[in-house]
Amino acid sequence: MSTLPEPAPLIPAAGGALWRRRPDGTLETALVHRPKYDDWSLPKGKLDPGEHPLLAAVREVDEETGLRTVVGRRSVQTRYEHRQGPKRVDYWVMRAAGGDFVPNDEVDELRWLSLPDADRLVSHDHDRAVLHDLARTDVPRMPQLLLVRHASAGERGDWDGPDDERPLDRRGRGQAAALAAVLPAFGPVRVLAAPPVRCRETVTPLAEELGLPVGEVPELGEDGFEADPEAGLAVVERLLTTDAPDDGVTVVCSQGGAIPSVLLSLGVRWHGTAGALWPPAAKGSVWALSGRPGALAADYYRDFTADPAAPSGRATGTAGRVAATS
Repeated sequence: MSTLPEPAPLIPAAGGALWRRRPDGTLETALVHRPKYDDWSLPKGKLDPGEHPLLAAVREVDEETGLRTVVGRRSVQTRYEHRQGPKRVDYWVMRAAGGDFVPNDEVDELRWLSLPDADRLVSHDHDRAVLHDLARTDVPRMPQLLLVRHASAGERGDWDGPDDERPLDRRGRGQAAALAAVLPAFGPVRVLAAPPVRCRETVTPLAEELGLPVGEVPELGEDGFEADPEAGLAVVERLLTTDAPDDGVTVVCSQGGAIPSVLLSLGVRWHGTAGALWPPAAKGSVWALSGRPGALAADYYRDFTADPAAPSGRATGTAGRVAATS
């Protein structure tokens, strides 16, 4: 009796749609030539064991191009058949911020091209879909605000002191360390926190990594937001309407009693579960926001743990090179 062959496992990969502007304002993107396949494609590659797709995207762009980048909004996810099985590639928009291309084992040439020229040169239709997303003008390419829910801080009932003084627990300290390892890829230039100690402790490792102070934003704590939600929304809208959105992103650490209400007021609706519209805000999670109220790009990062489809094994410990912030 014959049996059907086992289906080939999914091959998870990630990459970046790089962009920069010419002196005349023309938008350019980078294509790479891979001698192994003799094709022109966007920089991308397979996930390492234990790797999150965002970290893989930054690492692969670094390895294939040598360029420093700042991560922007999520782009499209492509799926296609590879000779080794079905392949899924998650893309991010990335602003080029320096560095020089050096030919390497995987890529022997890099070309900066206008989007129409890139569309003509690129070898694969699935890459063309990413280029078309990069060309969008209805939402910004780069986020202006990273809205972070504070990390795990135990249970309120187990803490004897004032609730605002409740610190992170062991799990929360690990979540804060993970944020400090990943969020520099977005190029933060300012770090703010609501008054509770657990909010400040969540972003302190990040601020130390960046060499930035942690400012306070009482309007986005639960107490401040409940007392005057309009003031909290005004702070968020001001951060989203900065005059120079490409100059850097602001990180704000807030609380679960404020973040979903802020997002709903901005027009964010959640469709992750049937009938649920309330945006999630798990402890240690991040919302990357850009645009304006009612026309917002909102990417939710529940965490930055390994992709379930990533190869098993020890997690990689690098997110590639990112642009330095001032």
